[in-house]
Amino acid sequence: MADEQVQQARRGPGRPRQEHVTKAVLEAVVELVAEEGMGALTMDAVATRAGVSKPAMYRRWPTKQDLIIAAAESRVGTLTVPDMGDFRAELRAVLMERVRAYRQPGVGRLLAGVISAAAEAGAGREAFRAYVTRVTSETRHLLERGIARGDVRPDVPIVDVTTLIASSLVFRLVAEQRAPEKELVDSVVDLIGRAVDVRP
Repeated sequence: MADEQVQQARRGPGRPRQEHVTKAVLEAVVELVAEEGMGALTMDAVATRAGVSKPAMYRRWPTKQDLIIAAAESRVGTLTVPDMGDFRAELRAVLMERVRAYRQPGVGRLLAGVISAAAEAGAGREAFRAYVTRVTSETRHLLERGIARGDVRPDVPIVDVTTLIASSLVFRLVAEQRAPEKELVDSVVDLIGRAVDVRP
């Protein structure tokens, strides 16, 4: 579920809520990317597709990078998984939700665009890092909860394991150009589960 930070990213700082404008713009971004790729994504094209003014867009998203992040977050945002009493079950829940999100039209191209834009962002890279931190926050939380509960080893490098978990599905989608599937989730859960399990 989207948290307050996500909603802030979608509507921009200091602006009253106009959810119909926000929804129209973010839908337009995803549609343009799905149909024509990131090369078609300009502020003019988005404004035309969404039927909104460019000033209304710039008030919410001052740069194209901000808009790309907001669109990505509208499709792949933060998650909350309840305590299931078992790290593997919780990890499976996170990954299956990501599989669902990644299978939406245009998401593969959109995430590829996020990665590309982050590489070119210069000083703006912090915004992309903040987005990644939000998106992976629940995975870190699951590991921390598993450690506290006693089914994850206390010496597990949480940041590194989080990167391994998140990158598996994204690499399958963006680099291999294949939709992630349940079989990949099963493999990741098994491999990560065995690596972090407190049992020898």
